[in-house]
Amino acid sequence: MSSVLHPVSTGDDPSMETAKKPATAGAYRPISSHLAITAPVSVVIPAMNEAENLPYVFRTLPDWIHEVVLVDGNSTDDTVGVARALWPGVRVVEQRGKGKGDALITGFEACTGDIIVMVDADGSADGGEIVSYVSALVSGADFAKGSRFANGGGTDDMTFIRRLGNRVLCAVVNGKFGARYTDLCYGYNAFWRHCLDEIDLDCTGFEVETLMNIRVVKAGLKVQEIPSHEYLRIHGTSNLRAVRDGLRVLRVILAERSNRRALRRRPARSPMLDTVRGEVS
Repeated sequence: MSSVLHPVSTGDDPSMETAKKPATAGAYRPISSHLAITAPVSVVIPAMNEAENLPYVFRTLPDWIHEVVLVDGNSTDDTVGVARALWPGVRVVEQRGKGKGDALITGFEACTGDIIVMVDADGSADGGEIVSYVSALVSGADFAKGSRFANGGGTDDMTFIRRLGNRVLCAVVNGKFGARYTDLCYGYNAFWRHCLDEIDLDCTGFEVETLMNIRVVKAGLKVQEIPSHEYLRIHGTSNLRAVRDGLRVLRVILAERSNRRALRRRPARSPMLDTVRGEVS
């Protein structure tokens, strides 16, 4: 039995009230009838005028997550009202700047959980996959990176040009930084909070996801790819532009290749050990 995964009793009581639990039992959150975790999980959802899509997004989120942080990008529809109706405990944070990177950084700063999950608000991501991301993290990974092209993944929303561009940019990152990615420009990721101290995000646009993927490699963090399926946006039109955004991603790659500054690092430790110590102190 590890310090992060706790087997739950599979006896006659389906409510798990008879589960064998340690001194910190009250902090464990059941994920399934077999596993529970102590780490609180925060889900960050950047949204701007996504009121029609949020019901689909929230419907798939597991009920064991610690909090949902919705970053509102000055929506002119009822995005905030819909979010509060769907998830009464949602934390709404107003985005003061512009761009997806700025929204995510704002959301990360507002999180109180030890694990942070990034989910898009357009309905393209299945919240049911969060368990796979969290499992990878509590099993030893620092960063769980979603991939539409890993075995078991897929996409319903990628043109030939976008697929080709993603493949080329991914190959460049793998060659320049020694990564082994199968997907580069995908926004469904999860990580331990301590990663933020080591990758030092300073990007405000869509290319933030590429910057994160590069800097976790440069920081020597342990990355595990998670097969993920990307669905079509349900309502509205995407702001993504293949050529424009592809060039922005390429500029980030080239800038990071020439940026050899040392990123801050911490001594290796178990994030869950810190959590448990804090609970029993």
